[in-house]
Amino acid sequence: MNPWIDAEILKIKKWTKNLCSIFLKANISEFQAGQFTKLALFDSDTNKKIQRAYSFVNAPSNKNLEIYIARIQNGKLSNLLYNLKKGDNVFIKKYSFGFFILNEIPTCEILWMLATGTAIGPYCSILEENKDLDRFKHVVLVHAVRYQNELTYLPLMQKLHSKYNGKLKIQTIVSREKNNNSLLGRIPFLLQTEILEKKIGLEMNCKNSHVMLCGNPNMVKETCSLLHTLKNMNKHLRKKNGHITTENYW
Repeated sequence: MNPWIDAEILKIKKWTKNLCSIFLKANISEFQAGQFTKLALFDSDTNKKIQRAYSFVNAPSNKNLEIYIARIQNGKLSNLLYNLKKGDNVFIKKYSFGFFILNEIPTCEILWMLATGTAIGPYCSILEENKDLDRFKHVVLVHAVRYQNELTYLPLMQKLHSKYNGKLKIQTIVSREKNNNSLLGRIPFLLQTEILEKKIGLEMNCKNSHVMLCGNPNMVKETCSLLHTLKNMNKHLRKKNGHITTENYW
């Protein structure tokens, strides 16, 4: 059983007209960094719960829960969540879900964390918690968005970069406008051309790297295929070690 429980809205940070972070207080069970939960509200038309899965941004040690949400045009739940106010309540699952966690990642020299959009969330949770990362010599955090104003978690990324004293490298990517501080393009293109590796200064290969992919399912699928073809990297399975761990974000 995984019951719904009440969560109180502590704060909502509206970054853009389509992006917000929701801060919650709820008596959920302990979760692991990288896992996700489900939020729900009642649909007044059907009197049934509308529910969606969302990852935690906060570290498990931080009891103020943080969820990063993209407002979808005509999306029933995302529009309701975007318009909530401090003191409102939502439903949240008591127990969390998912295996996009460090316990599932083999030890290697370089851990690549590639995200699109709001999928930066689980990586923030993992890096803020800072447990079990000593198994990796380098950690590379890459956040790809369409427009510069969607890099809402860049200040946190920069804070984490300083905290890790050179172990963590960060890189932003913008696909639809030029930004002097970001690479231009999409993740698959920047991997195929080796632009990303050259900018980071590290080589990605099947002997030294593990790649975590989280976000747009098309990006995840395309990047998996590309890494297999170009670098002989395979999806990681519990029954067979590989080099790629994935999480689709819708």
